[in-house]
Amino acid sequence: MAPSLRGVVLAGGSGSRLLPLTRTVNKHLLPVGEVPMIYHPIRSLVRAGIEDICVVTGVEHIGDIVSQLRSGRDFGCRFTYKCQDDPLGIADALLLTEDFAQGGPIAVVLGDNIFEDDLSGPLSRYLSAGCGAQIHLKPVDTPQRFGVPRFGPGGALLEVVEKPAAPPSQYAVTGLYAYDARVYDFIGALSPSARGEYEISDVNTRYIQLGEMRHEVLEGYWSDAGTHASLQRASRYVLGRRN
Repeated sequence: MAPSLRGVVLAGGSGSRLLPLTRTVNKHLLPVGEVPMIYHPIRSLVRAGIEDICVVTGVEHIGDIVSQLRSGRDFGCRFTYKCQDDPLGIADALLLTEDFAQGGPIAVVLGDNIFEDDLSGPLSRYLSAGCGAQIHLKPVDTPQRFGVPRFGPGGALLEVVEKPAAPPSQYAVTGLYAYDARVYDFIGALSPSARGEYEISDVNTRYIQLGEMRHEVLEGYWSDAGTHASLQRASRYVLGRRN
């Protein structure tokens, strides 16, 4: 992996889907297997050769996150921390990392995602392709929980629809994204969605409209851990892999 690719882990949000577990604890510090949830995406980035990682979390939990993760030495990386004042969506959280990115490309991972794949392959192909952005897809049973890609003739990617009631495909956009520096301009031009958030799906669609979006389908296991059911499922997978 090229050393210029920096990593971002987004660990904010209200954690409302995991109440009452998240009443006093950031959901990303809940255990998945033998370690806190957030360890898994961090380790995935480090395994891909990324040494500088920015962690974004909310006001009420930033002290706990820093106390748990510390400098990054235990992971073989260096952490920078950013604080999101209000949970206004993934794109809003990502906007806080513009100075950290230093004008270069970034790999963004949601802090509640568990990946089996070695991410160095997809991210290396992103850098080699020289395109603006790359999303990573996985077929799922409940795509309406996620951003969902809509394809046109010949499998061309047309748009990403956020949590659609009638999904246009069976693919979920997983919580792994790669962007060039234009992402911050695109976020700055967004308006809040009907949910009152700045949607990363709108950013992805902008790259698609410009013909600057690649997509890859992940081969291995993937799950988020943001609901009670998916948290239990991810824990079973991680513990089973250990044994």
